[in-house]
Amino acid sequence: MTSDYRIADIKLDERTILWRNADIEQERRVAIFDLLEGNSFQPLTAAEHGYHGPYKVMLGVEEGRLTVGINAQDDHALESFILPLAPFRRTVRDYFAICDSYYQAIRQASPQQIETIDMARRAIHNDAAEVLQDRLATKVTVDFDTARRLFTLICVLHIRG
Repeated sequence: MTSDYRIADIKLDERTILWRNADIEQERRVAIFDLLEGNSFQPLTAAEHGYHGPYKVMLGVEEGRLTVGINAQDDHALESFILPLAPFRRTVRDYFAICDSYYQAIRQASPQQIETIDMARRAIHNDAAEVLQDRLATKVTVDFDTARRLFTLICVLHIRG
Protein backbone atom coordinates (compact mmCIF):
# COMPACT_ATOMS: atom_id res chain seq x y z
CA MET A 1 0.00 0.00 0.00
CA THR A 2 1.36 3.41 -0.92
CA SER A 3 1.10 6.32 1.45
CA ASP A 4 0.87 10.02 0.83
CA TYR A 5 1.06 11.45 4.33
CA ARG A 6 0.65 15.10 3.46
CA ILE A 7 -1.82 17.95 3.48
CA ALA A 8 -3.14 18.51 -0.05
CA ASP A 9 -5.52 21.32 0.92
CA ILE A 10 -5.85 23.49 4.01
CA LYS A 11 -8.47 26.05 4.92
CA LEU A 12 -8.96 28.36 7.85
CA ASP A 13 -12.42 28.76 9.30
CA GLU A 14 -13.01 32.34 8.15
CA ARG A 15 -15.64 32.82 10.88
CA THR A 16 -12.88 32.63 13.49
CA ILE A 17 -10.61 35.25 11.89
CA LEU A 18 -11.79 38.54 13.32
CA TRP A 19 -9.29 40.95 11.79
CA ARG A 20 -6.17 41.00 9.69
CA ASN A 21 -3.97 43.51 7.96
CA ALA A 22 -1.97 43.24 4.74
CA ASP A 23 1.16 41.94 6.54
CA ILE A 24 -0.78 39.17 8.29
CA GLU A 25 -2.65 38.30 5.12
CA GLN A 26 0.70 37.92 3.36
CA GLU A 27 1.99 35.67 6.19
CA ARG A 28 -1.14 33.52 5.79
CA ARG A 29 -0.72 33.21 2.02
CA VAL A 30 2.98 32.34 2.30
CA ALA A 31 2.38 29.81 5.09
CA ILE A 32 -0.34 28.06 3.09
CA PHE A 33 1.69 28.09 -0.12
CA ASP A 34 4.81 26.75 1.62
CA LEU A 35 2.80 24.17 3.54
CA LEU A 36 1.17 22.81 0.40
CA GLU A 37 4.49 22.77 -1.44
CA GLY A 38 6.03 20.43 1.11
CA ASN A 39 4.73 18.94 4.33
CA SER A 40 4.59 15.75 6.31
CA PHE A 41 1.25 15.09 8.00
CA GLN A 42 0.21 11.69 9.35
CA PRO A 43 -3.02 11.54 11.37
CA LEU A 44 -2.57 8.49 13.56
CA THR A 45 -6.21 7.36 13.72
CA ALA A 46 -6.79 7.73 9.97
CA ALA A 47 -3.62 5.75 9.25
CA GLU A 48 -4.68 3.03 11.70
CA HIS A 49 -7.97 2.77 9.83
CA GLY A 50 -6.25 2.35 6.49
CA TYR A 51 -6.29 5.85 4.98
CA HIS A 52 -2.80 6.99 4.09
CA GLY A 53 -3.43 10.42 2.58
CA PRO A 54 -3.40 12.92 1.16
CA TYR A 55 -5.58 15.01 3.47
CA LYS A 56 -7.74 18.10 3.49
CA VAL A 57 -7.48 20.03 6.75
CA MET A 58 -9.72 22.72 8.27
CA LEU A 59 -8.39 24.81 11.16
CA GLY A 60 -10.52 26.99 13.41
CA VAL A 61 -10.71 28.33 16.93
CA GLU A 62 -13.65 27.78 19.24
CA GLU A 63 -13.72 28.86 22.87
CA GLY A 64 -9.95 29.31 22.96
CA ARG A 65 -9.21 25.89 21.50
CA LEU A 66 -7.89 24.88 18.10
CA THR A 67 -10.30 22.76 16.09
CA VAL A 68 -8.78 20.47 13.49
CA GLY A 69 -10.93 18.69 10.93
CA ILE A 70 -9.25 16.11 8.71
CA ASN A 71 -10.89 14.84 5.55
CA ALA A 72 -9.90 12.47 2.76
CA GLN A 73 -9.31 13.80 -0.75
CA ASP A 74 -12.97 13.03 -1.59
CA ASP A 75 -14.10 15.21 1.38
CA HIS A 76 -15.08 12.17 3.47
CA ALA A 77 -14.58 13.13 7.14
CA LEU A 78 -11.81 11.04 8.69
CA GLU A 79 -11.39 12.58 12.11
CA SER A 80 -11.45 15.79 14.08
CA PHE A 81 -9.95 16.86 17.35
CA ILE A 82 -9.55 19.83 19.62
CA LEU A 83 -6.23 21.10 20.91
CA PRO A 84 -6.06 23.45 23.91
CA LEU A 85 -4.35 26.69 22.94
CA ALA A 86 -3.62 27.96 26.45
CA PRO A 87 0.01 26.75 26.25
CA PHE A 88 0.47 28.94 23.15
CA ARG A 89 -1.09 32.20 24.40
CA ARG A 90 2.13 33.79 25.59
CA THR A 91 4.08 32.56 22.56
CA VAL A 92 1.43 33.91 20.17
CA ARG A 93 1.49 37.25 21.98
CA ASP A 94 5.31 37.35 21.86
CA TYR A 95 5.28 36.34 18.20
CA PHE A 96 2.82 39.13 17.34
CA ALA A 97 4.94 41.68 19.20
CA ILE A 98 8.15 40.66 17.43
CA CYS A 99 6.35 40.57 14.07
CA ASP A 100 5.10 44.12 14.63
CA SER A 101 8.66 45.19 15.39
CA TYR A 102 9.88 43.36 12.29
CA TYR A 103 7.32 45.01 9.98
CA GLN A 104 8.19 48.44 11.40
CA ALA A 105 11.91 47.73 11.06
CA ILE A 106 11.52 46.76 7.41
CA ARG A 107 10.16 50.23 6.75
CA GLN A 108 12.71 52.27 8.68
CA ALA A 109 15.58 50.32 10.28
CA SER A 110 19.06 49.38 9.15
CA PRO A 111 19.69 45.95 7.62
CA GLN A 112 21.56 44.91 10.77
CA GLN A 113 18.61 45.87 13.00
CA ILE A 114 16.21 44.02 10.72
CA GLU A 115 18.40 40.92 10.84
CA THR A 116 18.54 41.00 14.65
CA ILE A 117 14.77 41.26 14.94
CA ASP A 118 14.29 38.55 12.33
CA MET A 119 16.57 36.20 14.27
CA ALA A 120 14.46 36.74 17.39
CA ARG A 121 11.28 36.20 15.37
CA ARG A 122 12.61 32.92 13.95
CA ALA A 123 13.67 31.73 17.42
CA ILE A 124 10.17 32.28 18.83
CA HIS A 125 8.67 30.60 15.77
CA ASN A 126 11.01 27.59 16.07
CA ASP A 127 10.26 27.17 19.78
CA ALA A 128 6.53 27.30 19.07
CA ALA A 129 6.90 24.71 16.31
CA GLU A 130 8.58 22.30 18.73
CA VAL A 131 5.81 22.78 21.29
CA LEU A 132 3.19 22.27 18.58
CA GLN A 133 4.86 19.06 17.42
CA ASP A 134 4.77 17.77 21.00
CA ARG A 135 1.13 18.80 21.50
CA LEU A 136 0.06 17.14 18.25
CA ALA A 137 2.06 13.95 18.82
CA THR A 138 -0.87 11.90 20.15
CA LYS A 139 -3.05 12.84 17.16
CA VAL A 140 -0.84 13.72 14.18
CA THR A 141 2.81 13.25 13.33
CA VAL A 142 4.22 16.34 11.58
CA ASP A 143 7.74 17.35 10.67
CA PHE A 144 9.35 20.54 11.98
CA ASP A 145 8.67 22.67 8.86
CA THR A 146 5.02 21.60 8.82
CA ALA A 147 4.71 22.52 12.50
CA ARG A 148 6.25 25.98 11.80
CA ARG A 149 3.73 26.69 9.06
CA LEU A 150 0.83 25.40 11.12
CA PHE A 151 1.92 27.69 13.97
CA THR A 152 1.79 30.66 11.58
CA LEU A 153 -1.78 29.72 10.68
CA ILE A 154 -2.70 29.33 14.36
CA CYS A 155 -1.43 32.87 14.88
CA VAL A 156 -3.61 34.14 12.03
CA LEU A 157 -6.60 32.54 13.76
CA HIS A 158 -5.74 34.43 16.99
CA ILE A 159 -5.75 37.94 15.58
CA ARG A 160 -8.02 40.39 17.31
CA GLY A 161 -8.78 43.80 15.85
